[in-house]
Amino acid sequence: MKEQKWIQEGLITKSFTGGMFRSRLDTDDLILGYVSGRIRRSFLRILPGARVKVGVSRYRGRIIFDSATRIRRIKWFERPFRGKGN
Repeated sequence: MKEQKWIQEGLITKSFTGGMFRSRLDTDDLILGYVSGRIRRSFLRILPGARVKVGVSRYRGRIIFDSATRIRRIKWFERPFRGKGN
């Protein structure tokens, strides 16, 4: 059975390594979340202070939408090199 998810809006307060983010929801709850694959494929950099929509499950959240206030697209020369052997 699939887990029930609720959509809530929040504000990114801190970013951690591995693509995890701490965000404060509009209900004043703190949640640890990760970026959805659609946003990750778009090479968007999410900075603290960004307004996001979070799909909240029982255990953690998934950032599914971001407003363009504190987000910028990473240029091709800023992307990490993923050659052979990496």
